[in-house]
Amino acid sequence: MAPVQAEQTHDPSMHMQHMQGMQTMGAETAASDTRAIVHFPDQMRIHTLAHMRDHLLALSEIQEALALGKFEKAGEIAEQRLGMTAMKLHGAKERSQYMPEAMAAIGSEMHRAASRFAVAASNAAVVDEVRPALAALSDVTRQCVACHNGFRVQ
Repeated sequence: MAPVQAEQTHDPSMHMQHMQGMQTMGAETAASDTRAIVHFPDQMRIHTLAHMRDHLLALSEIQEALALGKFEKAGEIAEQRLGMTAMKLHGAKERSQYMPEAMAAIGSEMHRAASRFAVAASNAAVVDEVRPALAALSDVTRQCVACHNGFRVQ
């Protein structure tokens, strides 16, 4: 493994160049953003965006729990904040009436994937094998990426 690491170099200045390029590109691409715009009533839009930020926080907390070997905790976070259990808390049924069918389908699949991850994380606690849980977590984040690539809430 050492030879592979020795061949790789990390140049922190590349991060700054990347960020500068992204800023320039951001102004140019804002007008050409092809994501479907989804209009929510103002209060629902505010709550929806807050839930999305909480989803990111939950993903971060799940990753931290996995890194610490706290597989059961990772599963609990997933089920309570992202899984099927969370749908009622998020008012998913009420929000779905404003969503394009494809967006609602992605959201539902994200919740199902989070519940599957919760089971995989619980299994990891029993068998002490995290790989299936990590694969299941990837399925959750894949749904987030799909939704954010296809839709923009306004």
